[in-house]
Amino acid sequence: MIKTTDQHHIEQTLAGDPQAFGELVRRYQDYVFTVVNRMVQHREEAQEITQDTFVKAYSSLKSFRGESKFSSWLYTIAYRKTLDRLKKNKRYVAYEGLEQISDADQDVETHGLKRMMAQERSEAIKQAIAALDPVSSALITFYYYEEMSVKEIEAITDLTADNIKVKLHRGRKRLLSLLQQSNFPEIQQSYGTL
Repeated sequence: MIKTTDQHHIEQTLAGDPQAFGELVRRYQDYVFTVVNRMVQHREEAQEITQDTFVKAYSSLKSFRGESKFSSWLYTIAYRKTLDRLKKNKRYVAYEGLEQISDADQDVETHGLKRMMAQERSEAIKQAIAALDPVSSALITFYYYEEMSVKEIEAITDLTADNIKVKLHRGRKRLLSLLQQSNFPEIQQSYGTL
């Protein structure tokens, strides 16, 4: 089976084929949910924002010029929608008890992160990232899990490259501190040079 490009699905959607946009949703829903969930720390709210992101993307699809990757454009929408929701709820920094993260959240995140790590290691890392502030959590997810460049993140967040680097540095330091408190010494060694 030949994998069609995002651009093909965009063109088909604009030509009136609603199933074409459904394919884009299937491709990116786990990734968008992962980023949003890391920022809001609330599964139901993350699902709503994810849905709002795709509704906004669908209604704004004509404005996508292809100057960046579709995924970057979509993450920009998700990031801004999430910040808007956090500001609206006056909860820019949201923390949820780590014990309240459900298995379903972890399963979706594991899938969204392309099963990059063994379950035990990934649990400690996910819990530590979840304890970060929303922006640091999103930046670390974009940079390390989505493997985006600073320039791509700059376009999504409207932060300067220097600001992103500083926030990534501080986020990594905080992440290292949280991992050092965990019971996983091999993770501490692996990430000791963050």
